Amino acid sequence: MVFMVAMAATLASLSTADNGIATYYEKYTPSACYGGQDKGVWIAAASNQLWNGGAVCGKRFRVKCVEPSRNGVQHPCTGKDVVVTITDRCGDGCPSTLDLSKEAFATIANPVAGIINIEYYP
Repeated sequence: MVFMVAMAATLASLSTADNGIATYYEKYTPSACYGGQDKGVWIAAASNQLWNGGAVCGKRFRVKCVEPSRNGVQHPCTGKDVVVTITDRCGDGCPSTLDLSKEAFATIANPVAGIINIEYYP
C-alpha cells in the first residue's frame, strides 16, 4: 500500500504543468543559444524567468494553450499540444513566458489571438 501511494505521488509530480503566457515570433536566426544555426521551426525563446544564464538552451517543453484567451479572442485553443526546443532568449520587455515560433503557436492556437495562456511541461 505504501508503495502504491509513493508511486502515485511520483507520477503526479511528473505530470504537473507550469502556467505561463505564450506569444509568437517569425525571425528565427540568429539566436542567443545557437547563433546562425538553423534549428527548424519547432522552437521557442525563453523569458528571463526561464533563461537562467542560458542553461535552458536546448531544453524541450511540451506546450498547450488553455482558455481563456488573454485578449478577448473567443476560444483560440486548438486542443493540440506541441513540443518546442529553446533556441533563443525573449529578453527584457518580453510579455511572455515562451515566445513560440509562428508554426508552433499556430499548432496550439489561432495566431489572431497573438497572446495566450499556456501550460508547459519540461
